[in-house]
Amino acid sequence: MISLVKAIIFDADGVLLDSLSIWRELGKRYITDLGYHPIAGMEEILFPMSMEQGAAWLKSRFALGFSEEKIVEDLKVRIQNYYFEEVPAKSGARELFQYLASQKIPAVVATSSPKEHIRRALKRNGLLPFLKEIYTTSEIGESKYSPKIYLTAAKVLGTEPSMTLVVEDSLYALQTAGKAGFLTAGIYDALGEPDQEQLKKDAHIYCQNLTELQNYIFTENGGNEK
Repeated sequence: MISLVKAIIFDADGVLLDSLSIWRELGKRYITDLGYHPIAGMEEILFPMSMEQGAAWLKSRFALGFSEEKIVEDLKVRIQNYYFEEVPAKSGARELFQYLASQKIPAVVATSSPKEHIRRALKRNGLLPFLKEIYTTSEIGESKYSPKIYLTAAKVLGTEPSMTLVVEDSLYALQTAGKAGFLTAGIYDALGEPDQEQLKKDAHIYCQNLTELQNYIFTENGGNEK
């Protein structure tokens, strides 16, 4: 498998960027900024909700005196600020990209997040120069339940799916790529995919972090290939 990887498509959130915490902490941060005391367990209550559902819950639970639409806009601003100013890169990301560059293996990002959020976060962390392009599901017009974003990226990269590695932390996205003929790597994130056992089973490679991924793909030791 090592000799087959000619290009890599990375997810961003939970793979290159340690950004999943904002989605769990967003409501708590918002309420705290307004001077309220968050209630126990509110992260677990809000995490599976859409932003609109979360806004309705916050308004009702804390008797907020403004509209749900304003709450949604306020939350969006906080998310943007987090990506622009705070979100860190995952450990080992820069070293992995430096190695890819030395081996002349091109890389792109395929994400479901807003392009400017990801672009600014990658730039601030010094990773953007290593990437040929950022593809988003909103621009492609289909979610990662469809392989279109991966096929579009591979076409630009000039590599067949069988020689292109897709790196994901989400089971459904990894399964989509695998069914389309891509090589797949599952990456662990503490706040990410709850079904790690299935991720391990479905991925060609499963790694705890990007350093392990680098060692697995490009050295003779480590890893857990099918």
